[in-house]
Amino acid sequence: MKLARWIFLLAGIYGVAVLTPGLFLPARGLPELYYGFIGLALVWQLVFLAIARDPVGLRVVMPLCILEKLSFFAVVLSLFLKGRVEGDLFWGGMIDGAWMILFAIAWRVSRADTNAA
Repeated sequence: MKLARWIFLLAGIYGVAVLTPGLFLPARGLPELYYGFIGLALVWQLVFLAIARDPVGLRVVMPLCILEKLSFFAVVLSLFLKGRVEGDLFWGGMIDGAWMILFAIAWRVSRADTNAA
C-alpha cells in the first residue's frame, strides 16, 4: 500500500506543479479547449491525491486513472509517429506513459493489500 500511496502522491504533486502555470499563459489555439484541458487535468490531479490518502478504499478508481494517462500517451505517440508532434508535447506524452505504467503497478500491488484486509 505504501508504494501505491507514493506513486499517486507524486503523480498528483507533479501534475499540479506542471499544469498550474498553464492557467496563466496565453491560450494555444482555441482558448476553451486549452483552458478546459488544463482544468480537467487539474481535477484528475485531485483524484490522484485522494487515492494517495486511501489507495485500498479508492482502488476501484485506479483503472480509470490508467485510462486517463493512456488517453494522452496514445494520442501523442500516434501523432509523433506521423511526424505531427515533437519537443515538449512529445515528452509530456511519454511522461504520462510512465505514470500509466506506475499506476498499473500501484493497482496490482494494492490488490494484495485488499486481499490481506
